[in-house]
Amino acid sequence: MQNKKRIINTLVTFLTGLIAFSVIGIIILIMIIIFKGGWSHISLEFLTQAPKEGMTQGGIFPAIVGTFLLTLMMTVAGVPVGAITAIYLCEYVSETSFVTRAVRFAVNTLSGIPSIVFGLFGLGFFVQFVGSGLDQVLSPEGTLRWAQPNLLWASLTMAVLTLPVVIVSVEEAVRAVPRDLREASLALGATKWQTVWRVVLPNSYTGIMTGAILAVSRGAGEVAPILFTGAAYFLPHLPTSLSDQFMNLGYHVYIMATQSTDVDATLGIQYATTLTLLLLTFGLNFTAIFLRFHMRKKLIQS
Repeated sequence: MQNKKRIINTLVTFLTGLIAFSVIGIIILIMIIIFKGGWSHISLEFLTQAPKEGMTQGGIFPAIVGTFLLTLMMTVAGVPVGAITAIYLCEYVSETSFVTRAVRFAVNTLSGIPSIVFGLFGLGFFVQFVGSGLDQVLSPEGTLRWAQPNLLWASLTMAVLTLPVVIVSVEEAVRAVPRDLREASLALGATKWQTVWRVVLPNSYTGIMTGAILAVSRGAGEVAPILFTGAAYFLPHLPTSLSDQFMNLGYHVYIMATQSTDVDATLGIQYATTLTLLLLTFGLNFTAIFLRFHMRKKLIQS
């Protein structure tokens, strides 16, 4: 009996390890193919010039800037809302209350909605409803400025897309804060808000940064939500305001792979653009990881 259990445990360990290393191998293989296909096409001109007509010449600088601005604004808009929602669920309402159940149902539903649906939501709510209202109030009659796809609506749509990821990660970090710290703070005369601000939040910074990292990873490469809310096919200049459209690296790859008249001629550019998108995403993630490490180190020292 002992030998049988040992054989089963060994077999299960081998199979799970094989599957895990297979996943890692697939990721490495994908990275090798992208690197091999795109590295030779990356140059200073490619990264700093605007695309030219035909999309087979020029560079991807507007797409890099557009992707960076989209990701930054998405993070700034989504992470605070997600963090506040998580703190509210953990600190201010009961687990069995109707509000908690309703919010959790909404979060679980949002996490399972296809990304293209978020794009249609952004088009209907932000562009046609909010944008039209702003144009009626702020713009001259007959002028469309906000009631059209732009950088702001695309960023807010992506922020809604990433909300479930942020809420879940921050909520786990808040729940990990020992209850003894909360009780000690309240026993010393601090209010609930003071306890949250000076005890819970400092001990949850790493979880909040983790939520930001996951949001960047989820949103940087999404294309479907921005199809209707802000991305442009060919825009060889940078956005100058929040009401401008923008180019995006993921959308640029999609267009060149599906709409180009000569896919083979643009294949190297597709690989190079994909490699640039990966490097940009890794760079944003490493920045967030560095800030999280710095905050954690500062918290430990204090």
